[in-house]
Amino acid sequence: MSTWRNWSGTESATGVELLRPTSTDELAAAVKTAAEQGKKLKAVGSGHSFTGCSVPEQVMIRLDGLSSITNADKESGRVTVGAGTDLRKLNAGLAAFDLAMANLGDIDKQTIAGAISTGTHGTGARLGGLATQVVALDLVTADGSVLHCSAEENADVFNAARISVGALGVITSLTLQCVPAFLLRAREMPLPLSEVLSGFDELADGNDHFEFYWFPHTDIALTKRNNRVAAGVGASPVGRIRGWVDDELLSNKVFELTNRLATRRPGLVPRINRVASRALSAREYVDASYKVFCSERNVVFRESEYAVPREHLVDVLRRLRDWIDASGSHIPFPIEVRVAAADDIWLSTAYGRDTAYIAIHQYHRLPHDAYFRAFEQIVADYNARPHWGKLHTLTTPDLRTRYPQYDNFLAIRDRLDPNRAFANPYTRQVFG
Repeated sequence: MSTWRNWSGTESATGVELLRPTSTDELAAAVKTAAEQGKKLKAVGSGHSFTGCSVPEQVMIRLDGLSSITNADKESGRVTVGAGTDLRKLNAGLAAFDLAMANLGDIDKQTIAGAISTGTHGTGARLGGLATQVVALDLVTADGSVLHCSAEENADVFNAARISVGALGVITSLTLQCVPAFLLRAREMPLPLSEVLSGFDELADGNDHFEFYWFPHTDIALTKRNNRVAAGVGASPVGRIRGWVDDELLSNKVFELTNRLATRRPGLVPRINRVASRALSAREYVDASYKVFCSERNVVFRESEYAVPREHLVDVLRRLRDWIDASGSHIPFPIEVRVAAADDIWLSTAYGRDTAYIAIHQYHRLPHDAYFRAFEQIVADYNARPHWGKLHTLTTPDLRTRYPQYDNFLAIRDRLDPNRAFANPYTRQVFG
């Protein structure tokens, strides 16, 4: 029997059976047997979701035996990869073929299947989340069948399975539409929050990838603009010492210490945030895309993230700032804002609309319930959709009104898993 715990410590399971298949056929046979015995199965990735989406009740499936690139066509850019491959390994493997993912989130610890299944995304007004880069996948269903899904084959399952929160079966492999490897010029600088909000559309539309972090209790936002470089421009990465100071010392070690101080002396948080926002100086560098997109994040926290129609971003952030100021809450973690283009994936947070993402965080030793609850109440006025892997309290009635294809997804689930072999408490919360 095995024990499982997620990265943030919000979810755990003990005394579960472990399956570690090394092939699709082996997995299909094991799933069929367990489902016939009435057991509940759940594939677990790296545990980077804050919700209980991957909590195993009886049988835990680890896919590290399916964790390599199995086919790469440099000419078409199509790459097939095992579902258990983590993003760090995938990015390095793609680079060896002179290929890259068109867009990525800001960490690379997740498995590719876990990342797409929960709707992981990066930022870019003309780009979608990771699931939009999937052109085919293989899905093991409860009866042991292996469905190959794409826009041409089992298209309805494909629409549902690219972001399925693990509720339809177990993904064993994915084919990704990659692009030729590219360099990004990163420009990072603090700016007044009022300037960022008033120019938000120009910043989002005028850069390949734009995001910003606002430090509560301050008027400062750290902006990040990442853009492809012109032909002939070479890499000029951050120097080793500057990189260690900015990314390891300030972003991890010192940040951990300031959060511990905030735990003991909450009243110091506004002053801490003012110092932190001024400590972040501007920098510019050019590096491989995946090295620019992804950073180390070692300070443990809790997170809630909602997607709102992009045109409402400024209103939401102003209301959230007003609540923080009026509540007397102390928030040492910055609020992160990103954007994405509309897509057609049924359970995508960006389904059918250009989207802005607002992610709020709280240090794991500090209370977060009141803050997260107030945030959820504010964004409810804008038909906001929660990230499937981040903390929220929504249930079936809420989600049905926010996802136009929600009932079509449930119909696919009824067809593929009528006895709910892949259910757990979280899927019962969000899908009934």
